[in-house]
Amino acid sequence: MAPTTTRVLRLLSLLQDRSYVGRELAERLGVTGRTLRHDIQRLRELGYPVHAVRGAVGGYRLGQGAKMPPLLLDDDEAVAVALAVGLAEDGSTGIADIDASLTRALAKLQQILPKRLQRKVTALRSATAVGPATVGSREPDAPVPAATLTVVAGAIRDGATLSATRADTETEVEPYRLISWRRRWFLVAYDLGAHAWQALPVADLTRVRSASRRFAARSLPDDDLVAFVLREVAQTGWKVHARVTVLAPAETVIARINPAVGVVEAVDSHTSVLVTGADALETIAIYLSMLMMDFRVDGPPELVAHIRTLARRYTEALDG
Repeated sequence: MAPTTTRVLRLLSLLQDRSYVGRELAERLGVTGRTLRHDIQRLRELGYPVHAVRGAVGGYRLGQGAKMPPLLLDDDEAVAVALAVGLAEDGSTGIADIDASLTRALAKLQQILPKRLQRKVTALRSATAVGPATVGSREPDAPVPAATLTVVAGAIRDGATLSATRADTETEVEPYRLISWRRRWFLVAYDLGAHAWQALPVADLTRVRSASRRFAARSLPDDDLVAFVLREVAQTGWKVHARVTVLAPAETVIARINPAVGVVEAVDSHTSVLVTGADALETIAIYLSMLMMDFRVDGPPELVAHIRTLARRYTEALDG
């Protein structure tokens, strides 16, 4: 027979997967029915909500309790893990075999989350869409407090307006969707002061609170709100913006670029314009080099100078 601690942990692992008939559990653990009942009681004493299943053969299942069992996670940590795993699952990691593991891990955690925490996680997940993966860059992260996201998600769920301070100005908006992209958060909202749709960087918002005033949903600015955010960010959301004429049809450029890079506009059948941005000139230069197409930088002048410097360095490297 395995040591008691090892056996109880094995029992917990089995119960997290599915319900078991008591006899089957005892056989899997190699113990008697009496020992199994003692181990079940140990789990209950530790705070795990193990429920007895009534019936001719009887059994056990792991259910919801009034509080989180001792998984070395407090409520905020449990919500953070559930949200992070859920977003990773929604966004697809691109790593072989890991997506199925994420799904199993999330199912196990949700199985024992108290309903009050499940409500918080559900609000955040249902209010959030994940933007596309993109090339690496040097833009800094823009972390957002979990409490802020919880307030925003709750307002989206309840259809209530939000009040917040942005750039020392008080604003009230109708919130519609959170977009998580490149370790940044954006809120698709209708600004009641500006009377316009906006993609607001959540990191720029302070004193965020629900105004508790319900609103009737408007027609959205785009069927794809992730695409809406990417367009807004490309045109207005970065520290540095650029306008580039590409000597290729718009459909060719669109097929080539990552959707996070920018917005493409057709000029004629052979030429298009790319409007893009980043927090550094170096990042835009990287984007343009990955186009693998001829282009002309229309602005800003600083980007032209930077690309000339790069061209000189590349040329000297070849001459050497």
